[in-house]
Amino acid sequence: MKAVYSGNLGQAMMKSLVNHTAGPLQTPECGRHFPRPPSALFHCPHLWCCLYGTQQRPGGCESLEMLAHFGARLNISHVVFQNHKLRRDNYQSSDGLFTSNSFDVISDDAFIGLPHLEYLFIENNNIKSISRHTFRGLKSLIHLSLANNNLQTLPKDIFKGLDSLTNVDLRGNSFNCDCKLKWLVEWLGHTNATVEDIYCEGPPEYKKRKINSLSSKDFDCIITEFAKSQDLPYQSLSIDTFSYMNDEYVVIAQPFTGKCIFLEWDHVEKTFRNYDNITGTSTVVCKPIVIETQLYVIVAQLFGGSHIYKRDGFANKFIKIQDIEILKIRKPNDIETFKIENNWYFVVADSSKAGFTTIYKWNGNGFYSHQSLHAWYRDTDVEYLEIARTPLTLRTPHLILSSSSQRPVIYQWNKATQLFTNQTDIPNMEDVYAVKHFSVKGDVYICLTRFIGDSKVMKWGGSSFQDIQRMPSRGSMVFQPLQINNYQYAILGSDYSFTQVYNWDAEKAKFVKFQELNVQAPRSFTHVSINKRNFLFASSFKGNTQIYKHVIVDLSA
Repeated sequence: MKAVYSGNLGQAMMKSLVNHTAGPLQTPECGRHFPRPPSALFHCPHLWCCLYGTQQRPGGCESLEMLAHFGARLNISHVVFQNHKLRRDNYQSSDGLFTSNSFDVISDDAFIGLPHLEYLFIENNNIKSISRHTFRGLKSLIHLSLANNNLQTLPKDIFKGLDSLTNVDLRGNSFNCDCKLKWLVEWLGHTNATVEDIYCEGPPEYKKRKINSLSSKDFDCIITEFAKSQDLPYQSLSIDTFSYMNDEYVVIAQPFTGKCIFLEWDHVEKTFRNYDNITGTSTVVCKPIVIETQLYVIVAQLFGGSHIYKRDGFANKFIKIQDIEILKIRKPNDIETFKIENNWYFVVADSSKAGFTTIYKWNGNGFYSHQSLHAWYRDTDVEYLEIARTPLTLRTPHLILSSSSQRPVIYQWNKATQLFTNQTDIPNMEDVYAVKHFSVKGDVYICLTRFIGDSKVMKWGGSSFQDIQRMPSRGSMVFQPLQINNYQYAILGSDYSFTQVYNWDAEKAKFVKFQELNVQAPRSFTHVSINKRNFLFASSFKGNTQIYKHVIVDLSA
């Protein structure tokens, strides 16, 4: 509603209206008291009709441009629109303005040219939408009424720049008190303007509740998502991240090229780029471990044996320093590194029938075989975690070994012997491919992956793991929990359908479906944090390795 009058007044008449004072007046059409208009307006019925919205159509209101042009000179302070439709495309003709029963939209800058406008009543219409900059330029506006319309929300900052505003009437609208209206709750808390009581019509939990009784805490408007960021043109199995020399790196095992590809963050291009590589044969795991200030990489291969490399800072390359005994490690499938009492270890899960899952210990010069665990199990995964027997006891190191033919076995660290001893297994969970753990408020949980059947979430109860949740899975070889900032996720991959991302619901103490990702034959999901940016690396055995960015979205913005 850009204007209220545009009749064919002569220039002399316009000049006679400038800077007239106003006195009280009540119109039967509005039933409202208004300041009396200048006496000259009594001799201008066309302007009177436009101002007060009488049902008589003024023949002189042919264009809406004139008041916009003369508004500042006339010092008009009151505009009333009732039972009319005002759109940006109707400004050139009064036909659209007066023949419609109601407004349904008000566009940006609808009142440009009326800087002295003080009172604006837009009532009893069918307005569904108001643009953010509708009232821009109304720096003198004192009273604004949008009562009895069909507004469900208001755009953020719609009252910005209305510094003179003292009264706002928003009654009679069907406001939906969701995140889009959070700004209004905050504005009501600090504005000096008087605002009549208004109520929520939705959502159901807030229906009929006063909007000014709400607070910002009543709105949960922050959501997250994983947005595609970058594709790497090669297949991969394992992906790990590590810190070295004050920088963050990513290492990816490529099974078909046999390489360990190292990536670094390009601070200019804002992408990941190649840093270095280690060439091998049928590489399945590239596991970095930094001891003091030295970087080592354990490279597990299906053929040609597995090896340990050292980063030579002077030569600026990786140098092989050790072979891993081939009699024990025949078909490596997973590697975990851990530290107990200032001693560094790594354990290799071997999936061959004749192999042994073996723990290696750092002795200052290299890694030597420390302990071989059970034989003939064909282990596919090993997970290191710390759990306590009771709430009052300290957590102790444990290992969980998964096997394609047996139930997961739990080993506990014996401080006296400095060895892991077989403690128990996880019942009714045969054919678990992998186990990964996470913690929520001090409680320890595990995600168990099954290729056929249901994958599970279980919670440590002090003596055993207890069922919490089942996830239908078909063709799943990875069920990876990840914590990014304060968000706890679990990602269930599949060789036959979309990857399901779950988000932890603190009230339900369970995971809820969050997002789907399209990753071909995923084998691992890894969180990488660089420069306050969070990324999700998704390996793929059949397609490109994918990188997603963890995005935080404020729905109230």
